[in-house]
Amino acid sequence: MQNDNNITKKDEIIETTETLKPYSTDETLEEETSQEILSEEVTYEKYVVSIKRVAKVLKGGKKLSFSAMVIVGDKNGTVGYSLGKANDVPLAIEKGARKAQKNTIKIPIVGTTIPHQVIGKLGATRVLLKPAKKGTGIIAGLTVRCILEAAGVKDAITKVIGSTNPTNVVMATFDALKQLRTKEEILALRQQQ
Repeated sequence: MQNDNNITKKDEIIETTETLKPYSTDETLEEETSQEILSEEVTYEKYVVSIKRVAKVLKGGKKLSFSAMVIVGDKNGTVGYSLGKANDVPLAIEKGARKAQKNTIKIPIVGTTIPHQVIGKLGATRVLLKPAKKGTGIIAGLTVRCILEAAGVKDAITKVIGSTNPTNVVMATFDALKQLRTKEEILALRQQQ
């Protein structure tokens, strides 16, 4: 059985391979999803606070996985955090970033700082956030600095008291940020009473 499309010469083989395009839906899907991810990440900046290697002991041995604490923010008063878990570090970071974008909160910013002093608590961790004059900058440790930068705060003084576990510091800082109110919000609450 012979086909009419038999290739006999070397030059014809080269010509046909150049014109043929491999059909694969996976490549087009990967391109589309990567473009969607890029368009989503344009608005949010992501900061990785901590990466932990976690070992689960099974019958056959230890199974290693990773957890990553990720902070996302638009530098305009919106910030969120999440813990991503996966078998690879990049996947854990990406999962954490996606979950953090869904769990964002809006915080009030007065000029370049926060409206008033506040203390956030979680377990043995206390986080003190104080407003600062313009030009002071963010005086904070790495974990709290990432959160305030992602939120768009440019001037603040902070202090972590007690446990300095990064996960607890992040949650205590978010507890403090949720307590922030502007002058107008406080007046509106007082008038309702």
